[in-house]
Amino acid sequence: KSANPQWREQFDFHYFSDRKDMLDIEVWRKDNKKHEELLGTCHVDITALPTKQTNCLELPLEKRPGSLLMLVAVAPCAGVSISDLCVCPLGDPNERQQISQRYCIKNSFRDIKDIGFLQVKVLKAVDLMAADFSGKSDPFCVLELGNDMLQTHTVYKNLNPEWNKVFTFPIKDIHDVLEVTVFDEDGDKPPDFLGKVAIPLLSV
Repeated sequence: KSANPQWREQFDFHYFSDRKDMLDIEVWRKDNKKHEELLGTCHVDITALPTKQTNCLELPLEKRPGSLLMLVAVAPCAGVSISDLCVCPLGDPNERQQISQRYCIKNSFRDIKDIGFLQVKVLKAVDLMAADFSGKSDPFCVLELGNDMLQTHTVYKNLNPEWNKVFTFPIKDIHDVLEVTVFDEDGDKPPDFLGKVAIPLLSV
């Protein structure tokens, strides 16, 4: 019941500078559980924003009255990466040696918050459920660790997709659980759930 809502929510996204993604924002109103109406959209070109500072943006909604006030900060994020199998970060012997030195016992207390990182190689899925009428699915895989989330690309029309991607996460809490979920991409609709596995870090 407000024309001037205040949310005061913060969202963190992993943005990789080699991509030219726009940040797309939609504002919706909800009458009840069944009825929703789109009030407007706006877009932010991340590449045009200055880095290492908080940018205050007032964004007019396209083709609708009203505007959205938000703070956007683009900052370097150490330890998070997506790469192909052939160029995975731990594949280089020199890098492995540097990491071993960084986390050796004598350096344990140099940075209490830097407790390590997790590297996950997502190779493939086998015998997935068919989510489309064609008897196929358009699967992609989402990895979540704490407040970090990364995902693979979509492999279309395939029940045995191969992604062959390497994901690297900084570990903030050794008691976190790695959650790996497979979804079926469904166009503009929410993706369909195809399966999930949870791996406690302490079991690795």
